[in-house]
Amino acid sequence: MNKRIPLITLIAIFIAALVTSLNHYQIVAIPEMGLLIIRWLAIASLIAYGFTKNTLTAWILISMVVGAEIGHDFPAIAVNLQALSKIFLKMIKTIVAPLLFATLVFGIAGHSDLKQVGRMGWKSLVYFEVVTTLALFIGLLAINISKAGVGIIPPPVVNETLQAVPPQTATDIILHIFPENIAKSIAEGQVLQVVVFSIIFGIALAMVKEEKRRPMLKAAESLSEVMFKFTNIVMYFAPIGVGAAIAFTVGHMGLGILVNLFQLLATLYVALIAFILLVLLPIALSFKVPIKKFLQAVAEPISIAFATTSSEAALPRAMEAMERIGVPRKIVAFVIPTGYSFNLDGTTLYLALAAVFVAQAAGIEMSIGDQLVIVFTLMLTSKGVAGVPRASLVILLGTAASFNLPVWPIFIILGIDELMDMARTSVNVLGNCLATVVIAKWEGEFDENANHIELEEL
Repeated sequence: MNKRIPLITLIAIFIAALVTSLNHYQIVAIPEMGLLIIRWLAIASLIAYGFTKNTLTAWILISMVVGAEIGHDFPAIAVNLQALSKIFLKMIKTIVAPLLFATLVFGIAGHSDLKQVGRMGWKSLVYFEVVTTLALFIGLLAINISKAGVGIIPPPVVNETLQAVPPQTATDIILHIFPENIAKSIAEGQVLQVVVFSIIFGIALAMVKEEKRRPMLKAAESLSEVMFKFTNIVMYFAPIGVGAAIAFTVGHMGLGILVNLFQLLATLYVALIAFILLVLLPIALSFKVPIKKFLQAVAEPISIAFATTSSEAALPRAMEAMERIGVPRKIVAFVIPTGYSFNLDGTTLYLALAAVFVAQAAGIEMSIGDQLVIVFTLMLTSKGVAGVPRASLVILLGTAASFNLPVWPIFIILGIDELMDMARTSVNVLGNCLATVVIAKWEGEFDENANHIELEEL
């Protein structure tokens, strides 16, 4: 019977999609209750398939479908489910700072090879800069081809509000990198500041005598192991948290939101797909990354990032997944956290696209030179925002103030930002995971024979 469940599930989903489409295009009239029953029977078969597969990745993907259906059929209930997704995000955020600190300190001080730390540092920054610059130009090219903002009529009244953001100077950006109080940095979720503190702490620990270094090193190693186990416990709640996040999004925005501003949304998704195929895939092939094993490993972190619109939520699982496929912990601990501030491929592409969209919507003619000045400014001001859902809008608002662009087009973007955030956040996670494997290959430390263990079963 178990062997038949995947086939039954496929048939049920096909029937549900077919009758829904026939009803939507008024080819066949089907009562709403009948449609609802058909869709939920398909979901029931999908849940049965989940029990046969019984992996966390499968359950997360199934929960996204269930959440979307709850949001569509029972929006009033779905909106109230946001508390469950917030619980999941809060628990993940408790993991991030201690996990980053422990893994970075142990990775740097545990090997006492500060030259390798420096080498990994410049290799990572060169890689990040090249890849994010390519993302920047793909975003610019996409919006200049689609011209999604051209012809938009300004709304008479804008009811949306965002916090006021003063223009940022170069000094502000640089000062923001360094922590003045590590407890404050942890409380505010300043990932980049935690990374800077942990790197300096690890270097300092590597420089002290062995008898002084050993106890702190063992404590850091123990803390990292505990936080990975802590992550495993929290991940049992992931399907509920992810499903609730999707249910809330569909419940308060509706599936019909896909129709609104479709051109802008399509531009972003096509640009991100082009970036993956034209940049990330060639990089993976040139460094001989085991594509199938890599995709299996990143499936779960990306699905978490997609549903929660937070790269931070996927960070602990992404670190585990990269270690599992053969990347040494010291490289994982250094590259992924650093990439969360300097390698925001999806966010960089989106900001380039959105900034020009704002100018197009306002009817402001901009030369390529003007566009480059804006997007390079955005690339600097976006550092460290990956862990915060929808923080890109705040960055965009600050940039609009700096370049005297109108604000109302940003409020139009606000309506579909969650759908855009899902895609760009997923690409952020994918890009950082690939960067980790690339640096490991570059250092000659990738374990080609590492056994890829299936993701933890529920």
